[in-house]
Amino acid sequence: MSILDRLSRLLRANVNDLISRAENPSLIIEQALRDMRAAYAEARSEVADAMSQNAKLDREATSNRRMAAEYEKKAEEALRGGSEDLAREALRRAQNAKDLAAGFEEQLAVQSSTVEQLKTQLRALEARIDEMEGKKSLLAARQKTAQANETLDRVSGFGKAGGAMDAFEEMEERVSGMEDRNRAMGELRKENDFDAQLKDLGRTQAIDDAMAALKAKVSGDKS
Repeated sequence: MSILDRLSRLLRANVNDLISRAENPSLIIEQALRDMRAAYAEARSEVADAMSQNAKLDREATSNRRMAAEYEKKAEEALRGGSEDLAREALRRAQNAKDLAAGFEEQLAVQSSTVEQLKTQLRALEARIDEMEGKKSLLAARQKTAQANETLDRVSGFGKAGGAMDAFEEMEERVSGMEDRNRAMGELRKENDFDAQLKDLGRTQAIDDAMAALKAKVSGDKS
């Protein structure tokens, strides 16, 4: 598993933990970016280590090729000096150096391929971080809009049974009912006042009639 695969799993674990705890989306985004930056720094360090290993492998291969050439030269010198056994030993060491050089070159080829893959993944991670940085402001704005809509919905209760609008309408109906009752009571009071006036008018007339009759009687007695 590559370093970026391990870091990707770590990032997913961290973000999933935040989501499971129902954290603020902005905090999740910020945490994800922090983790990705940390992962990027760690990945760069690993790529740098791999590149330095390439340089070491190249030095080892070069050193062994040079050593093989030197032993071949010594073998020739030994043979010219009449020492066949010494020449054979020099050739054996030259072959060992050639084998080591070939091994280091083979490992260098594998390591170089790995380094190129890591560098490609590193560039992809860097591009992903840049993308998330660019989207962060947009996501923050979208979050604020969503929160505003939630707040408005929670406060007003639009479209929800038993919400604030229903309560307002119920109070409006109650007030209207109270106003209707007050008007009815006012009408009743007016009617009662009119009846009382009529009744008083009748009593006044009766008193006037009684007074006239009394005056007539008194006048008759005097005559």
